[in-house]
Amino acid sequence: MLDNLNWIIGAAVMLLIVGVSIFLKQMRGPKIPDALRPGQPLPDFTAIDEQGNTVRSAQLIGSPAIMLFVRGNWCPFCTRQVEKLARHYKDIVDLGARLIFVTPKPLETTRRVADFFDVEFEFWMDDQLNAVKQLGLLMPAKVPGDHRQEYGADTLWPTVLVVDAAGIIRFSKLSRMIVDRPDPKLLLSELRKLLG
Repeated sequence: MLDNLNWIIGAAVMLLIVGVSIFLKQMRGPKIPDALRPGQPLPDFTAIDEQGNTVRSAQLIGSPAIMLFVRGNWCPFCTRQVEKLARHYKDIVDLGARLIFVTPKPLETTRRVADFFDVEFEFWMDDQLNAVKQLGLLMPAKVPGDHRQEYGADTLWPTVLVVDAAGIIRFSKLSRMIVDRPDPKLLLSELRKLLG
């Protein structure tokens, strides 16, 4: 009887340790890909702008930028993030920076969010998720089932980068969890550091 009790207690302790370990790992979130670490040049990737033109991240050299990788307007946390940034849009552009949203698809639906808040964000579309894969931000099969017909199954890990005028990443943040998004005031602070 005592052996069974010891075995049950031991198993419960092991389960608790494993559970706490998994919880702590999730709280830390994913590891920032090496290519997106502060101090690294922004990798050269291509996307499509709202006019259907190919754009390259290398074209950002010359002005600082805040670049957000957002999943789309189906994600309430992305919508909230756009709403919060809309309140600080003028502060960002007054500092001479560009605010760019990279979204998997489609631009029209994501753009509706920005139009609602009457701001002129730049939207880049990565509909084949090529840039997302190149940057190590792919989240396979994470689009909820009821949105997959319009958006597909795969999406991206919510990420924000602050890039200086020379194209060097100065701040990078992957959301620890889907609900966790950086405060726009933090992004403004990081932007102001660049301008010293």
